[in-house]
Amino acid sequence: MKRIILIAALCALAQTSVFAQEKLSTTITTPNDQLPSVVVNGVAVVVNDEVITKQELQDRIRMIEQRLKAQGVALPSHAELQKQVVERMIVDRAQLQLAHDNGLRVDDIMLDRAMLRMAEQNKMTLQNFRNQVEKEGTSYAQFREGVRDDILLQRVREREVDSKVQVSESEIDNYLAAQKADTQKNQEVELSHILIRIPENATPEMLGKLRARAETVLQQVKSGGDFSKLAATYSDSAEGLKGGSLGWREQDRYPQVFIDAIANLKEGQSTNLIKSANGFHILKVTGRRTVDKNAEGIAQAHVRHILIKITPTVTKEQAIHKLEEFKQRLENNGAKFEDLAQQFSNDSSASKGGDLGWLYPGDVPEFDPVINGLKDGQISDPVESANGMHLLQLLGRKSDEVSPERQRLLARQVIHARKLDEASLDWVRQLRDRAYVEIRADDK
Repeated sequence: MKRIILIAALCALAQTSVFAQEKLSTTITTPNDQLPSVVVNGVAVVVNDEVITKQELQDRIRMIEQRLKAQGVALPSHAELQKQVVERMIVDRAQLQLAHDNGLRVDDIMLDRAMLRMAEQNKMTLQNFRNQVEKEGTSYAQFREGVRDDILLQRVREREVDSKVQVSESEIDNYLAAQKADTQKNQEVELSHILIRIPENATPEMLGKLRARAETVLQQVKSGGDFSKLAATYSDSAEGLKGGSLGWREQDRYPQVFIDAIANLKEGQSTNLIKSANGFHILKVTGRRTVDKNAEGIAQAHVRHILIKITPTVTKEQAIHKLEEFKQRLENNGAKFEDLAQQFSNDSSASKGGDLGWLYPGDVPEFDPVINGLKDGQISDPVESANGMHLLQLLGRKSDEVSPERQRLLARQVIHARKLDEASLDWVRQLRDRAYVEIRADDK
C-alpha cells in the first residue's frame, strides 16, 4: 500500500540524474596479475565532460522498473528499457550541467524543506518517509540527492524556457474571441503521449527513418497494443518512462496542435501521427470530464493573514508554535488580528493589518481548501505555502462576474502554458543535440 503512495515521490528521482555516485572505471587485480581485471563501476555514457557510470544506470533502471510495476504498466524488454533510460539520463545530465554552469544551486535548507513537504503530502513523518524509501530498496541519501537534482531541473527550465515565453496582446484577443464560440471550454482531458523526436537539422533521410519508426509504433497502437508499454518502449518525451501520461488538464491548456487532433476523439481513441517541429506525436484520450467553472461568476474571498517566514533562524516548528500562540490570543484573550499582523507579519501586508484583499481561487493554491472550510470571521490553523507559515482569517465572500482584466490575465496564463510545452520540447531537443555524447559498449 505504501509503495503506491510513494510513486509520486519516486518520480522525482526517476527523472533526474544522480551525481553522488559519479566515479570513473575502477579495477581490482590480484598482486601477481594472474587473474583478469574485474570492472567494479565502469563508464556507461560520457556526456560532455562528465560520465554516467554503469552503477548509476543500473540503479536508475531498477527504480524505473519498480515504478512502472507499481503503476501497473507492462515493462518493455530490458534492452529497450535500458535504451530509453540512457537517453533520459543524457538529457537530464545535460540540463544539470547547464544549471551548474549558470551558478544555480539547491542548498541543504531548501532540500530539507522539500523532503519535509513530500513526507507531509504522503501523510508521514519525515522519519517514516525515510523508512519507507529505504524499504522500497533505495538508499535515502541517493533519493535525497535525486530530489535535489529534480528541483534544480525545474529551476533551470524556469530560467531558460519559462521566462522567455512571450504572450502578445493580439494572442490574448484571439483567444478570448475563440472562447466565446467554444462549446468545449469546460472540458478537462486526460491524454497519454508518445513522441518520436526529430533532431535539430535532421536530413531528409533521417526524417524518413523517423517517420517510418513512428508509423510502426502507430500501427501497434491501432492494433490494440498497450499504449503505456509502447510509450515506455519508444517515446522520447519525459513522460515516456511514466507510461506516457500527461495527466488531467483543461483542454485549452494543451498545445493547439493537440487540441485540434483530439477534437472529435472519444475516450479510449487515439490520433494518427501528428507532426510538429519537435517530432512525431501519437495521442490517446484516456479520459474526458466536464468542469463547473461557475459561468455566473467566480467566488472570491476577502482574507487577511499573518505570515511567519521560515529562515535559517526560524524553523517551521517554531513558526507554527508562534502562530498557534497568536490564534490562542485572538480567540481567548481579545487580541486584534490587525494589531498582531502589523507587529509580527513578515510581508508588506503588515502595514494594512495583514489584509490581502479579495482573492480568486488559485491566487494562492495552498489557501483554497482552507478558505473553503472557514466561516466569516473564523481563523484557520497554521497553513504552509512557499512563502512560509500563515494564519488566515476569512472576512467575507462574494461572487462577481470576471472582470475584463481578470479574463485577460487568465487568458495570458492559458496561452503561456500552451506555448511552454512546445518551447520546453524544443529547448530540450537543442540541448540534447548539441551535447557531446559517447555511449560505451558493454564490457565483455
